[in-house]
Amino acid sequence: MVPDTCRFIYSTTGRIRQVLVGDERIATVRAEDGRLTLGFEGAKRLHAVLPAPEYRVEVMPEVAEFIGQGKNTFAKHVIVADPGIRSGDEVLVVSENDSLIATGSAMLSGAEMLEFNYGVAVKVRQGRSS
Repeated sequence: MVPDTCRFIYSTTGRIRQVLVGDERIATVRAEDGRLTLGFEGAKRLHAVLPAPEYRVEVMPEVAEFIGQGKNTFAKHVIVADPGIRSGDEVLVVSENDSLIATGSAMLSGAEMLEFNYGVAVKVRQGRSS
């Protein structure tokens, strides 16, 4: 996922904050817990190497355009979700043909996304057209 040509941006305390390839942000390290948050470029790279349905949340076709603009994904719009997803995980939001449309943080587990008819399933950080 991270090529040799990547560069890092460090915090004032000397810790890695961001991973970049060229001017594209691959990921950011969250200061509060050390977890990675993906940029859309990082999501594209993960999408290319992870087999479906790993870390994927598939949404209804009629909402794919809005989610691609950076809108949150609601549980009622989720059709398929990786059962291994836990709340807080970084996930890939895809359309019915496994086309990557957004990346964000899961607010529910994969099983909960399919069971619930209300609430935010994925807090979208970045969509393909945002």
